Amino acid sequence: MSVILEVIAPRVLAPALAIGVALIVKGYADVGDGFSAGVIVGLAVGLSYITLGPERTERRFPLLRRAPAGIVVGLLLALADAFFAVLGGEPPLTHEPGPGAGVVTFGHLELLTAVLFDVGVFLIVASGLVVVLHHLSSLVQAQEEGGAQEEGA
Repeated sequence: MSVILEVIAPRVLAPALAIGVALIVKGYADVGDGFSAGVIVGLAVGLSYITLGPERTERRFPLLRRAPAGIVVGLLLALADAFFAVLGGEPPLTHEPGPGAGVVTFGHLELLTAVLFDVGVFLIVASGLVVVLHHLSSLVQAQEEGGAQEEGA
């Protein structure tokens, strides 16, 4: 790989995370976008896997080894949010607080149950992409090492 890519790829993850958070936060003025945020972060991680390989990427970002747990946590968050309203007698995926009700805010961010759902979707998508990319890059690396050994023999 190119030296430029090896330098740039690990440094793309932080801006991708910032853009992902901005997409999730933006969603409460318009439409939530946990899926797009997860794809953006997954693509940034994918660039690292492609340029650095799985070992170097996971050495640099040890949290990536916990991606399967991220899928489980995201699924539990999304399911909990989906059925939270059922406890109050509402249909699944009814978000609280309802229209006209007082909203808890954190700065300019309105904390709705939809935030929890979008964070769950983000974790599922981003973590799922990391797991897939890890396995694909491991297979490619194993094939490259096998080809190099055959050429040397």
